[in-house]
Amino acid sequence: MRGARSLRCPHSHRFRRGLGFVVVMWAISMALPAASAGAQEVTFTRDVAPILYENCVECHRTGSFAPMSLLNYESARRYATRIKFRVETRQMPPWHVDRTVGIQDYENDASLTDAEIETIVQWVDGGALRGDDRDMPQPPDLPEGGAWQLEEQLGRPPDMIVSSSEYDVIANGQDQWWGPSVEFAALDEPRWIQSYEFKPAYPMGLKVVHHGHASLRFADQTVAIAHYGVGKRYETFPEGVGMLVPAGQAQVVWNLHYFPAGEQVESDVVDVGLWFYPKGEEPGIETRGEVLMRVDRTNGMPRGGDILIPPYGKQVLQGVHTLRRPTLINSYRPHMHMRGKEMSMEAIYPDGRREMLGKVSDYRHIWQLSYQYAEDAKPLLPAGTVLLFTSVFDNSAENPLNPDPNQWVVFGRRGVDEMSHMWVGLTNLEQEVYERMMVERQEREQRIASRDDGG
Repeated sequence: MRGARSLRCPHSHRFRRGLGFVVVMWAISMALPAASAGAQEVTFTRDVAPILYENCVECHRTGSFAPMSLLNYESARRYATRIKFRVETRQMPPWHVDRTVGIQDYENDASLTDAEIETIVQWVDGGALRGDDRDMPQPPDLPEGGAWQLEEQLGRPPDMIVSSSEYDVIANGQDQWWGPSVEFAALDEPRWIQSYEFKPAYPMGLKVVHHGHASLRFADQTVAIAHYGVGKRYETFPEGVGMLVPAGQAQVVWNLHYFPAGEQVESDVVDVGLWFYPKGEEPGIETRGEVLMRVDRTNGMPRGGDILIPPYGKQVLQGVHTLRRPTLINSYRPHMHMRGKEMSMEAIYPDGRREMLGKVSDYRHIWQLSYQYAEDAKPLLPAGTVLLFTSVFDNSAENPLNPDPNQWVVFGRRGVDEMSHMWVGLTNLEQEVYERMMVERQEREQRIASRDDGG
């Protein structure tokens, strides 16, 4: 399925380090190859522009944080060789799921199809022809840079906005963290969250906020209301599913991870927008949203004491979590740092069967993508299922994000240190709800199979 626009080109300061080096290197790149006599004529206006408009230009436009605009032929041709390399190696648009194992049906799949990639490759190999201007599609209607992305989808602005306090981000240096507590405007009655959006300030906040979390701390409980990572900005829960926010006084507790991007950013503020179900409407199922499941474990030692990666070496860690209740998994989002290479999630069922639920085989710390299963592909797991997480670290020179393969690497919060956990979007179910959902899914699968067989 085609992905939501917000994940076509997620936001990152380190995005500028990856794709952004194009700005510096384009002038010394190889000249475009001349068109061969047998090459199929592929043009920008007819063939390539529709692909870029659909997948790239929400970020790649003038005034945005991406390193170049791809809205016109002149700019696209200027970077054509690099565009070809990035799409041919599937570095752009960012989507790092292993295409050979695990579930492959995602509602936010941002990757290009094989046919789209081939079209771009043929365009570059054929001389990057302009084509007939009459074939040029109309420019897409793009939202303003600082707009709420969910507002267009949901048809209304947030019902409530909470904001962090200001923070000054230095121009250059190591990672920085900001953890203020801000008073929350107390609700007079419990409300159910339908959607949330985590919105760094535009455009500079998008360049320096790498990931973050916002939680509501009440006297007797804490509710994690929003999570953000480069490439994961918002979440809408399935129909009939919501997150409960109690009434009463609370504080918004922020956990923001900044990384300097070469330019000082003063008084940065992050906003979180909340969309509620209508007053009086209660969804049938309560969700916990994204839940942190560690792969670096304690085991009687300080957290992450099992991470010790030698120079030019690799390390594999595994973590096990048992589901005490039936569970529906909506999404997963790996989190490692610069030496992270792979992370997978496997289900071991109570009867011993094993199923690979998802594997990211080309993890890149510059992105913090959430992989959101399509509705009928969401793992529906019985109580007692074991989730086995496997992380692979690569401290070799072959890792393009490795800042220094000569160093021993241990656990730490900085990007140059390591950690390993996965944010899993899950909903715990009552047994009768699980059984009903299983029957409904099996009936849908039978109808599809019957239709495909011509029955």
